[in-house]
Amino acid sequence: NIFTLSSHSICFFSYFTLQLISLSLSPSPSDLFHLFEEKMESCPSVKNILLLDSEGNRVAVKYFSNDWPTHSAKLAFERSVFTKTMKTNARSEAEIAMLDSYTIVYRFVQDLHFFVTSSDDENELILANVLQGFYDAVGQILRNEVEKRTALENLDLILLCIDEIVDGGIILETDASVIAGKVASNSDDGSLLISDHNISQALATAREHFARSFLK
Repeated sequence: NIFTLSSHSICFFSYFTLQLISLSLSPSPSDLFHLFEEKMESCPSVKNILLLDSEGNRVAVKYFSNDWPTHSAKLAFERSVFTKTMKTNARSEAEIAMLDSYTIVYRFVQDLHFFVTSSDDENELILANVLQGFYDAVGQILRNEVEKRTALENLDLILLCIDEIVDGGIILETDASVIAGKVASNSDDGSLLISDHNISQALATAREHFARSFLK
């Protein structure tokens, strides 16, 4: 894989630790927030993940950006994406489209259209890897019956799948087997294993650690 959770985590926390050392032994909350924002800006990210049907209607969508602040704005974007790509042949492999200031990587299977959107300066290979991870994970979750009917019957699992791939726009995981495994684990017992903490949970733990250090 081009991008995985483990490599992202190592990169992020190595950077975070070095910057904390350079600041002070007891960094202020504002210092921590500034470092977090600085690092997040340099991380590969996506603005939305869309799963539409063959008529452009929603099946499962998640947005990670305020570029589309209203429900109607989101629907209008989805219609524009569908209209721009509907006549292309993206069934054997992923295709790339540019729409306004966005890069969209997409692929079709049966009556489902998969899309990953990011800014026009994002690395297209990373976006293609995210799309492939999503596409393959859905295939595993649906036991290769990748069509609108089975997708709607398992909508909760598909939304969990997106959550395992992206958190707040930041790419966490692109390995389809890992994604599908986490979705299966979460749906079975309703809880995450410690080893499955996402970036948000890890940062919450870090905040607690630093808060305790301030009280010593």
